[in-house]
Amino acid sequence: MSDVEKLWPDGPVLRQAAHFRLGTDCVLLADFVNTSGLRRGIDLGCASGAAMLLLLNRSPGLSMTGLEIVPEAAELARENLALNGLEARGEIITGDIRDHRALFRAGAFDLVVCNPPYFPPESGAVSPNPGRAAARSELLCTLPELCAASAFLLRAGGRACFVHRPERLSELFVCLSSAGLEPKRLRLVCRDANAAPSLVLVEARRGGKPGLTIEPALLLQNPDGAESEEYRRIYHRG
Repeated sequence: MSDVEKLWPDGPVLRQAAHFRLGTDCVLLADFVNTSGLRRGIDLGCASGAAMLLLLNRSPGLSMTGLEIVPEAAELARENLALNGLEARGEIITGDIRDHRALFRAGAFDLVVCNPPYFPPESGAVSPNPGRAAARSELLCTLPELCAASAFLLRAGGRACFVHRPERLSELFVCLSSAGLEPKRLRLVCRDANAAPSLVLVEARRGGKPGLTIEPALLLQNPDGAESEEYRRIYHRG
């Protein structure tokens, strides 16, 4: 059973299902992406299409393709594009990221975004639900495979934006560099100023020159526990 909700006043409408819920990591990733000068983007493993909706809502000149291997999630993403009247600027393809060379031409996109599975398959219990298992664990696509696909899909100078866990940051950087994607921006996400990072936001450039900008940490809460001003901006709360 799925439900429909408006993400914020005058914002996109999202139909959600039990196994494809919108998470904070997806919202933060969409806000982190710099779409300036970009025309064609792809969301690898788009699930219900939430990141696509957020990017399309923010950037009228951008078109987005979603690639999703789970048929139920792909259909939900198509419904969400239709609910928001975005079929002209968005499309959903049901397919495997590992088949990217058969599905797309090289350099077809300016932008890749991805909220990938955070855990290797051998780390912890794997959900018996196929959709949830694929979203949580690298059962269907490993981090090196994801970075290689991103490099193939991007034009020279194109941007790849990821959200991931801080404990895998060094692995992510190695995989990106090995694929020809140079890490250019890094932002840590912390609950508050005294907390260790819970997420990392990374932008890499295909064929980019070395040089990493570390942006100020994104704090979700103020010292008193209230939502931070930036968190409220991202969620359009006043």
